[in-house]
Amino acid sequence: MSFIVFANGLVLLGLAAVMGVIGIFFPLSRTVFLESALLAGFIGLCLVLVASSDRRGLQRLHAFLLTASVWIVAALAGALPLWLWGLRLPDAIFEAVSGITTTGSTVMVGLDNTEHGILLWRSILQWIGGVGFIVAGIALMPIMRVGGMQLFRTESSERGDKEMTSAALFAGATVWIYLGLTALCTVVYMAGGMLGFDALSHAFTTVSTGGYSTSDASFGQFESSYLQWSATGFMLAGALPFAWYIRLLRRGSAQSEQVRTLFLGLAVAILVITTWRVLEAHTPIMETLRLVSFNVVSVVTTTGYATVDYTAWGPFAATAFLLLTVISSCTGSTSGGGKIMRWIIFARATVVQARAVHNPHGVFKVRYEGQAVGDDVVSGVISFFVLYAGTVFALAWALGLIGLDATTAVSGALTAVANVGPGIGGVIGPAGNFSSLPDPAKWLLSFGMYAGRLEMLTVYVILLPSFWRELPR
Repeated sequence: MSFIVFANGLVLLGLAAVMGVIGIFFPLSRTVFLESALLAGFIGLCLVLVASSDRRGLQRLHAFLLTASVWIVAALAGALPLWLWGLRLPDAIFEAVSGITTTGSTVMVGLDNTEHGILLWRSILQWIGGVGFIVAGIALMPIMRVGGMQLFRTESSERGDKEMTSAALFAGATVWIYLGLTALCTVVYMAGGMLGFDALSHAFTTVSTGGYSTSDASFGQFESSYLQWSATGFMLAGALPFAWYIRLLRRGSAQSEQVRTLFLGLAVAILVITTWRVLEAHTPIMETLRLVSFNVVSVVTTTGYATVDYTAWGPFAATAFLLLTVISSCTGSTSGGGKIMRWIIFARATVVQARAVHNPHGVFKVRYEGQAVGDDVVSGVISFFVLYAGTVFALAWALGLIGLDATTAVSGALTAVANVGPGIGGVIGPAGNFSSLPDPAKWLLSFGMYAGRLEMLTVYVILLPSFWRELPR
């Protein structure tokens, strides 16, 4: 327990240091960030001093509490500068939760005229949230056996390579790759004509698949084909498993079932929507391909950038993008949502069950990457999707009770839990934002983003009274 307090203290100290740096370099918001840094730093220092850094006594239940508490603490600290800057408390919490979970939904308007320090802080929150989730996925979620994530422990362990079996070494390599992708993205954006500030801010939110922008027009402010294709590539880069990058760099092996499935699914979706759009609206092929590719990749990778209001393309496109919201990208990436690995296992488990009904005496096994998958993994995946669907249903129902229309309620609940960003419709669609929603809706959606990012079970377990009775002191 003491180490959990210590870890949260370190998180506060780290965020306080970033606030202090922003306060120094951005004078228009200096007071806001320095005051936030002092408060967060003081609380963080107190937590570090009163707690122990010894983590040898950490057990599986501690991992649940550590993961759940770190994201709450980071969100509250992230909201502090936004609140002191002038956002109402529900809006500041919503914006910070959306940032740290890399969802990208926003309640802020007038971004084009917003002080640069505030814009950079939003981008940094998403960048931290992206790498933080990868590290948590490597170090903690396999231990907690959340949603079949114990299978990811095998995938990311680099079997046969003793140098990379340590979670700490693996996480370190992941951070370096993350930094490299961010730096490369920044340079590519600047080469395409972005100003340095815009390039850095968008690199933070592209590689983290977060989707915050420096303009109300999102990435649509940049009409350059070069920049839009570049962003499409880097969104996809952030959505690939970082274990895959390490394996590729160390062994030259690019084999990955979920990567192949992701590329195939994207290709099919882009081809179908592009063909339909060209035939239905008689739009230029290459322009349509670019717009469809960008927005499909943005939704599937849960980035949430938009270059056009694709819901205005008609019911077919709106429905297609809503369905793409639930697909998501790869396990071990910065993306939220259900993850390709789980969809593969779920589909194969369904086929195995159908075959077992047809042939009761047969022995059938779910296989992934050529290996038999244990029953605990299959049950974890099924439990995840049950909780996922149940959370979306409950949120949509609650939002409907508040007074939101059906389209806004359902798409808002789905985009929050999937950590995508924009919903569907005129209110929270790609051309709108979440500022007009009532405060209760913002609190509910903040919980949805938080629960979705931590894959539901991590949050729901700590709400059980039995968890606190069994938690080792």
